[in-house]
Amino acid sequence: MSNLSASISNEQILDAYRTMRTARHMSDIFEENAKLTSKYVHACSNGHEAIQVASGRLLKKQDWLSCYYRDDSILLSMGMKPYELMLQLFAKKDDPFSGGRTYYSHPSLNRDDLAKIPHQSSATGMQTIPAAGVAMGLQFRESQGLDSWDKGEAPVVMCSIGDAATTEGEVSEAMYMSALKKMPIVWLIQDNEWDISAHASEIRFGDAATMAAGFPPIEMHKVDGTDLVACMELMEEVFDTVRTERRPFLIHAKVPLLGHHTSGVRREFYRDDLEEARERDPLPRIEKLLIDGGIVAQKELDEISAQLRKQVEKEFAQARDADEPVFADLLDHKYAPTDIVEEKGERHPESGEMTLMVDCALHAMQELMSEHPESLLYGQDVGKRLGGVFREAATLGDKFGDRRVFNTPIQEAFIIGSTVGMSCVGLKPIVEVQFADYIWPGLNQLFTELSRSYLLSNGQWPVHSLIRVPIGAYGSGGPYHSSSVESVLSNIRGIKVVYPSNGADLKGLIKAAFHDPNPVVMLEHKGLYWSKIPGTEEAKCIEPSEDYIIPLGKARTVLEVSPTDEAQCSIITYGRGVYWAIEAAKKFNGLVEIIDLRSIIPIDMDAIAKSITKTNRCLVLTEEPIENSFGLSLSGRIASECFESLDAAPHNLGSISLPAIPLNSEMEAAILPSAEKVAAKIEDLLRF
Repeated sequence: MSNLSASISNEQILDAYRTMRTARHMSDIFEENAKLTSKYVHACSNGHEAIQVASGRLLKKQDWLSCYYRDDSILLSMGMKPYELMLQLFAKKDDPFSGGRTYYSHPSLNRDDLAKIPHQSSATGMQTIPAAGVAMGLQFRESQGLDSWDKGEAPVVMCSIGDAATTEGEVSEAMYMSALKKMPIVWLIQDNEWDISAHASEIRFGDAATMAAGFPPIEMHKVDGTDLVACMELMEEVFDTVRTERRPFLIHAKVPLLGHHTSGVRREFYRDDLEEARERDPLPRIEKLLIDGGIVAQKELDEISAQLRKQVEKEFAQARDADEPVFADLLDHKYAPTDIVEEKGERHPESGEMTLMVDCALHAMQELMSEHPESLLYGQDVGKRLGGVFREAATLGDKFGDRRVFNTPIQEAFIIGSTVGMSCVGLKPIVEVQFADYIWPGLNQLFTELSRSYLLSNGQWPVHSLIRVPIGAYGSGGPYHSSSVESVLSNIRGIKVVYPSNGADLKGLIKAAFHDPNPVVMLEHKGLYWSKIPGTEEAKCIEPSEDYIIPLGKARTVLEVSPTDEAQCSIITYGRGVYWAIEAAKKFNGLVEIIDLRSIIPIDMDAIAKSITKTNRCLVLTEEPIENSFGLSLSGRIASECFESLDAAPHNLGSISLPAIPLNSEMEAAILPSAEKVAAKIEDLLRF
């Protein structure tokens, strides 16, 4: 008997082989039962087993994994059982990853005994940013003394993706930040040369190694991903280095794709290289090495294989016959429950001072960060040199240092998506997108990763993320600094969206959003920050007490009316709309009630209904154009739910429906709502 490796024992290699063979038996059984298993789409690791097992076996309970849909061998090698994986194959109730809510090999895992796996989506490459967020979060915790580890035991983050996914822009953002911050992360790139039907020769000019050359702080290694021993030796060296030196690596592993792309896109549809791929199968290669090295005889391998096959067949049957999910359980995971359910503290304390809206937010941030060492702020230009382009973070960098308040590159996707990983490791990230107009690159992460994590992980991974976004038209901001985006955001289920109109509400809502375990987008109108626009003076107010907090989803009555025989109406609005409404209402003394929503999602329909029951008419007022908007949707809901209280159909007013806000100040004013336009709408409404 010979030693197959100088650093890996023969028994470890044989154990790795058992895992590889188990994975292959699983995929074979899936294929043999295709009429049954093809009900739900799935992909397997055929051809990728060696590099996956070599990597997954090294994951300890303190480590973190982000993987993709072909990584079932990683999951087996880190300690998952075939039965557990196959519960997800059949979308069963006890699927440990999602409770039957998402596809095979789309894991989410938050167990004390195994490596942690945040929610994994199907969107290729998207998991790289949350994975980098985990690594950045671990790095932050270590730098702040929140975590300490024995030598050689510090956690490693491993992110596994296919080579085709590296062309995604978000992969570049994640790798860039891991290089910039020198994060403790291993990028495992499995290169089988196929996208779906597109081959590397037609869609790539290089490979992941080519890409890695652009990020010098990332140490890159290439390996034959079918050579189990070489993979085990390399990955053990890399993991050991990351545990001690805390820096990033990229491993480019060449592998054959032996199975189908997925059960729904079969290899025979388009592949002409199957024979060549089979010649690179890692299983016969390691079997030959084991036999030639005298580790086992062919008979023993056959017995091992037969035993493993029998066990997989047994677990397959158990998973197939397991209980189906209960639909009612699904409804429990739209949002993670929050403890903030009532307004507390003093809104306008007697000793308080008149404070600009922007400063109320600044003080809220300072109070939170002073109390919570796990909190941090990052985004473009929020660092101490500027403190935000609206000075909304001024002084925070000086007070809390560059580790807790720092600038990022121009990477909206990373800014938003990294909060998933930061939240998973127990941090409270507060991030800023500089203008609402530039939130679009981050929507993929917001929709794909943040909004669905709690639901699709079966409640394992709620995502705390407080995203501050200056919004709205003000001071000739022009077409790329004036947009309203709340309609798009309000259609992303699983997030919350708030839009305060004054400093007191902004402070109270920031506090609530900080303590909310769900993603919250805080829309802050630029024109209200300093109350420079005539008529918006009330956005500046006496600053609330430090303990002041407002539950999300609770509206405020700005102007209340008493019942009268005259026709009355309610204006339902938020943000700058509150001030157009206040100004217009002066012409209709006692006839107009104003409801400031404060929160768009969740919305306070009780407050809306209560007001309309009194006035019997309503105007929904927004800065957004009404066409296909949140405002129009709200009007429809009011018409349906408040029908018996209405004497007239709900009216709407918003900006003129054009693709952008013009730069010219007169045209900007003409396109927006105004007190005069609101007054005209009120007159029309009161005639009914």
